[in-house]
Amino acid sequence: MSLADELRRFLGNDAVADDAETLATHSGDKWFAAEEPEVVVFARSTTDVSNLLKFASQKKIPVTARGAGFGYVGGCVPVRKGIALSLMRMNHIKEIHFADAIAIVEPGVITGDLKATARARKLFYPPDPASMKECSIGGNIATNAGGPRCLKYGVTRNYVIGLEIVLANGEVLRTGGRVHKNKTGFNLIGLFVGSEGMLGVVTEITLRLLPLPPARATLSAAFATMSQAAAAVQEIFAQGFLPSSLEIADSFTLEAARRDLGKSIVPAGSAHLLVDLDGQEESVRREAAAVRELLAQKKPNALEMANGEIDCEKLWALRRDFSNSLRATGLTKLNQDVVVPRSRIVDLVEFAEKLQVRYGFSIACFGHAGDGNIHVNIMADRYNREAAVREKVDRALDDLFAQVLAWDGVITGEHGIGLAKKRWWPEATSEVARDFHRKLKEIIDPDGILNPGKFLD
Repeated sequence: MSLADELRRFLGNDAVADDAETLATHSGDKWFAAEEPEVVVFARSTTDVSNLLKFASQKKIPVTARGAGFGYVGGCVPVRKGIALSLMRMNHIKEIHFADAIAIVEPGVITGDLKATARARKLFYPPDPASMKECSIGGNIATNAGGPRCLKYGVTRNYVIGLEIVLANGEVLRTGGRVHKNKTGFNLIGLFVGSEGMLGVVTEITLRLLPLPPARATLSAAFATMSQAAAAVQEIFAQGFLPSSLEIADSFTLEAARRDLGKSIVPAGSAHLLVDLDGQEESVRREAAAVRELLAQKKPNALEMANGEIDCEKLWALRRDFSNSLRATGLTKLNQDVVVPRSRIVDLVEFAEKLQVRYGFSIACFGHAGDGNIHVNIMADRYNREAAVREKVDRALDDLFAQVLAWDGVITGEHGIGLAKKRWWPEATSEVARDFHRKLKEIIDPDGILNPGKFLD
């Protein structure tokens, strides 16, 4: 009897697929690696997941859980084949409770849908990864996803107050709950959020929500140099402002946007800054006026301000299209989400320029200036066709990550390690830290069936 037929016996025919198209669809994410599983299981409930993992544990069959497949590091590639476990049919928003300020959701809920549903109830779920219209909450949990609003509001982990997790042996662990403060034992939630599917399968999430800010303002400023833009960032903080978002972009990114979207849409200059403010009407109005004056003193090439959700989103449309504009160049976009101390942002962009000269690749830098999480995009021609190009990219990344670590930065802020950064995991961590990771994995998943082949192997 085939593995698919065995699974159909206790999960049902509609929950199991092994046709070529389904296997191919579940072989990878937005990164470049792929490996087809032997079978795909579509879980509909915690019971399905529990029964599957009991079976897989007994048979020592690898299980790679996946959400919407919008990760950037190959985190859900079923390297050891086995079973690809899709959680996208578990896509219900079970509850949104205004008085308790919580949402209870299944892992397949699309992040943007949750944000919109909460907003309709005058509640606010702040994390906003760029792919929020496509990515799932379960995937956000796996990588501890962030987004532009991390500066003021924090990342996914800051909003998870309860988890239901199926462990490798099929046991169901519940930790946390619907209260906003809880110190009952170890912080198991913190252990599982960001664990990239290697410690358990999350089947239900309780999220903390905030009151919806009634007002919003956005300022868009273009500068002649990155140094000017970075100086403006530091001055905003020096004057005591805490924007909800503070985004920066370099000259290559802006030039790609001009070619793709048109010069009339992209302001003139070699650096671009977006500042978002939210809160009460009067306070936002005062802060926006003060920040506008601060930016004007920095002699920008262009300065524009918008108020209200609709007009603010018009200014943000440029930022949200940066990735598409870079892909429109025809080059392969290799997105690295490094984080450096905020004072090193200009140093990072200048180092990227040196890498361009050294290796001959164009490099685009944009991202979250407020917390130093800058997306360094190596733009490579013939990456998928020539091994020599891929080897040169790896050498460029060797240099990039070595410099980031030398500045006390980290090699990933929100995408995770997965397969894409497995090569640099030893340089990014100490032997003590790696050994501790391995011991935790061995205790929780002794047979190593959960998402094997990634950075712990």
